[in-house]
Amino acid sequence: MFEALTDKLTSVLHRLGSHGRLAEADIDLALREVRIVLLEADVNFRVARDLMDRVRERALDSQVMRSLNPGEQVAKVVYEELTTVLGQGHRGMESSSRTPAVALLMGLQGSGKTTTVAKLALHLKQQGHKPLMVAADLRRPAAIEQLAALGRQIDIPVYQEDSAAPGTNAPDVARNAVDRARDLGATWVIVDTGGRLQMDDELMRELEEVREAASPVESLLVVDAMTGQDAVRVAEEFHQRIGLTGLVLSKLDGDARGGAILSIAHVTGVPVKFVGTGERPDGLEAFHPERMASRIMGMGDVATLVERAQQEMDQDRAKELERKIRQSKFDLEDFLQQLHQLQRMGPLNQIMDMIPGMSSLSRRLPDDAMDERRLKRTEAIIYSMTLKERRSPEILNGSRRRRIAKGSGTTPQDVNQLLNQFKQTQRVMKQMTSGKGLGAIGRMLR
Repeated sequence: MFEALTDKLTSVLHRLGSHGRLAEADIDLALREVRIVLLEADVNFRVARDLMDRVRERALDSQVMRSLNPGEQVAKVVYEELTTVLGQGHRGMESSSRTPAVALLMGLQGSGKTTTVAKLALHLKQQGHKPLMVAADLRRPAAIEQLAALGRQIDIPVYQEDSAAPGTNAPDVARNAVDRARDLGATWVIVDTGGRLQMDDELMRELEEVREAASPVESLLVVDAMTGQDAVRVAEEFHQRIGLTGLVLSKLDGDARGGAILSIAHVTGVPVKFVGTGERPDGLEAFHPERMASRIMGMGDVATLVERAQQEMDQDRAKELERKIRQSKFDLEDFLQQLHQLQRMGPLNQIMDMIPGMSSLSRRLPDDAMDERRLKRTEAIIYSMTLKERRSPEILNGSRRRRIAKGSGTTPQDVNQLLNQFKQTQRVMKQMTSGKGLGAIGRMLR
């Protein structure tokens, strides 16, 4: 999402860092370019102006100007001020002494609201809560069916009523759902509310009635990050009428320029609590301002990457894999399992962006290098091998490779390429156990 913003921002700061000593004119020129970069990324002009004013004031401090690496010090100031704009610290779901606690999710049609209800419910379930989802969006005909289908997919119950029955209305559905949640022993009730293509008094009145009926501890607005500055306007209006406790930015994996996330919390005063990073039910991340600022600056996000890996990693399997690597017994079966684990962690381009220094590298790779279909092709080739061939790839002669290529719908050249990559992986892993891995990885990348 932040490709253009990150590339331009790091380019300006890199040029600034190439100066041995900095003059005030150097800083003014660089910050003028950074302000243009922010405006091009659709950042609110007041936010961009205030941000640059604070950066300039701190950058002209005598300690920064006289430091051994003034360019690096200015980059550090930019990072810290970006973190401040994005919000101070992570703000999770509010705790409540009431059981069940209620979270009201609102948003315009097309913002990803119903999908976010399921993502949030799964997030709470993974934290040990017992959630109940509520289909209170009676305006969109398919909303109830969509939420019911998502509930079956993630094994979380959905409360719903017949929207066609006379007298059925959203406030009553929400009220009845809370009563039902008490009977089920649910700890959280996640209410999906009605949306419109645009805001109007009728929609706001209904949301106010639903809020009064459900008494939520969390009133979360789902906003589409791809709508740019319009997302800020929508959030301001919802906050004035409903009183928001948090924001969820959906479609952060899309092609938006990124300005909304840099503006919305600062302008509205409402914290961003979660961001949507994909269509899958587990595509919801807790929002950490310092991590997001690190991504924007091209510095990666190792903390989130480690959290994802821990969620997907089987500790016993990890120990077994470590033993195999140390004994040089890493085979294609293990290679396939590592590919599956990588796929569960999310799209490759997202993972690369979290590794420091890799975000710019990934954009210099060929267009198809990050294509998920390459992983599928690799899977097909390995699945076309016998168990003996996976465990002993050295027996793969020409006739076996042709048979594998035919069975996987690929070519012998594709099979050869995979086997060469596997051998490289084996060598790197062996060298890593002997402390020479970083040099090997660098040579592989070159």
